[in-house]
Amino acid sequence: MTRKLILCNCLGSHAPDPDVLGPATGLACQGVLTDACGTEVEKTAKLMAEGDVVIACAQQASFFSDLAAELDVSPPACFDLRDRAGWSDEAGDAGPKMAALAAEALLPVPSEKTIDVISQGSCLILGPAETALAAAADLAGVLAVTVLLDDPAGAEHGYDFDIVSGRLGTTRGTLGQFSVRMDAFRQMIAGGRGTPDWTAPRDGARTECDIILDLTGNPPLFQAHHKRDGYLRAEPGNPPAVARAVLAASQMTGTFEKPLYVRLEEPLCAHSRAGKPACSKCLDVCPTGAITSAGDHVAIDPMICAGCGACSSLCPSGAISYDAPPVATVFSRLNTLAATYRKNGGTGARLLVHDDSHGREMISLAARYGRGLPAQVIPLEVTALAGFGHAEMLAALACGFTGVMILPAPLTERDVIAGEMALANAIGGGTSVTLLDVADPDALCDALYVSAPPAARHDPVLPIGTRRQVARLAGKTLQPDAGTVPLPEGAPYGAVLVDTDACTLCLACVSLCPSGALGDNEDLPQLRFQEDACLQCGLCANVCPEKAIMLEPRLDMTDAAFTQKVLHEEEPFACVECGSLFGTKSTVERIMEKLAGNHHMFATTEAARMIQMCDNCRIQAQYHSENNPFSGGDRPKIRTTDDYLSKRRDH
Repeated sequence: MTRKLILCNCLGSHAPDPDVLGPATGLACQGVLTDACGTEVEKTAKLMAEGDVVIACAQQASFFSDLAAELDVSPPACFDLRDRAGWSDEAGDAGPKMAALAAEALLPVPSEKTIDVISQGSCLILGPAETALAAAADLAGVLAVTVLLDDPAGAEHGYDFDIVSGRLGTTRGTLGQFSVRMDAFRQMIAGGRGTPDWTAPRDGARTECDIILDLTGNPPLFQAHHKRDGYLRAEPGNPPAVARAVLAASQMTGTFEKPLYVRLEEPLCAHSRAGKPACSKCLDVCPTGAITSAGDHVAIDPMICAGCGACSSLCPSGAISYDAPPVATVFSRLNTLAATYRKNGGTGARLLVHDDSHGREMISLAARYGRGLPAQVIPLEVTALAGFGHAEMLAALACGFTGVMILPAPLTERDVIAGEMALANAIGGGTSVTLLDVADPDALCDALYVSAPPAARHDPVLPIGTRRQVARLAGKTLQPDAGTVPLPEGAPYGAVLVDTDACTLCLACVSLCPSGALGDNEDLPQLRFQEDACLQCGLCANVCPEKAIMLEPRLDMTDAAFTQKVLHEEEPFACVECGSLFGTKSTVERIMEKLAGNHHMFATTEAARMIQMCDNCRIQAQYHSENNPFSGGDRPKIRTTDDYLSKRRDH
């Protein structure tokens, strides 16, 4: 049965064109409804009952889902045309934009990977006695409540929840698995008359709980506390905020599904090798502390990860990749938006990247009460703004967008976005990526209704491959004659510079290079380098004993980046006995200079000469030397049965 597209002009407030949207989506479109969720709901229900439908209305998505449940059919897919294109001062020119948005909405999205989080409802409440005890009384019938008081003076007998006293120590974990350490811990003694008695204080008490309600007014217990599931915080002097926190705590029991936001491929991680530090970008930027060092690679706690995406943007090797949805889905969305817009006659498209909460609300308010979005501005909603890194920005420009604008939310990680923007502009050779840090919908409209940048002068490309591959492809597309482009400090692309006077070709850097960018030559003493593979992780510079290595952030867009070149080579040394080549001449001469005659093991000429021998000849020389370290005394006589019996008394 043919899938159908249901269009609605929302009481005549905008004009979606079925002749444009039908071909753009490949769906059958039978006219335009005026009130699909109201007076014409019977028509909507009939179309839903006849088969699979897609409804161009996001505002009433929950209503249509409930209607599908009544009809016993699958809930329809819903997407927004009205706020993003229909309600606009340039709605008359928004046909290509509507087609692009409709085509993008129908792209398949991989199912989200999740993990179960179980909360039994044990809640620890922190705060002054008056506020904490009142909150505990409200929650006692729903949760298993324990109140931790700094001063037990305000506590009395008779509460139907536990009251303890102490100083809060370390706190770890997340919803369903908090671990708390307390010092000077005291428990109320249930019996007795008058003021309650308390046990003797002790340090190092530990407990576990599912929820923490922090009403102390002190600094948060966790960094990026608003992203820590199960941790609720409110100022004790703000009753409405306390009430909201209490209500939220009461809903945190049961089994929840937490998305697995990122995927980690440990073998690709360039965090360290052999105990030597290298890349720590993800560790430095993670706002929740979900990423920790685990030897040669990092580890990610999926329970603490809040899915900001910053680590995936900054990871130079691709070991960490955003997976909700995967980056390939983002590239596909960008290409679909740009290609469909051009196919329907649109020119000069600009991309507006926003999140699914603050940005969506800003666009909705701008459409309802302001000028709406211009016809050339195509919005792209993402779950993690910080995860939209330089590769995605460059992919958008290479697809045909003339500019990329990032609309941050109040709590968005701006430092990460600013760094990725600078890198994208450097690779793209312009200032096409900008940050729209505006405070209200009117300011957003004012920023968007400006003269558009000139149309792209390159043929659009299809972004396929890894983030590094797409970034390089986009750079070559945007700057075809650039050659080598200098990049900001900390860029994940660049060259290795070697001080040939200091380098001894020990090849420690080669053995530890996590990406294989540095290599050697089995036949000659050479240090070779392939720039395309270099992650600029810094491990080679950290491990070099002569400190002969420096890094240069840059992007070589020529084919030379894919070939190995010799950074340093020396004349090999010939064994003084057999003439076979081993090591380098400068290294052997340097060792001779330092050890011959200066060390007791090489005090004689014969011993020092062994330094100039290959492995085989050195062993032979040692074995046949006067002081052979492998020689020993005469072997003991083999003991036989006769020897044993001759010493027995009964024989």
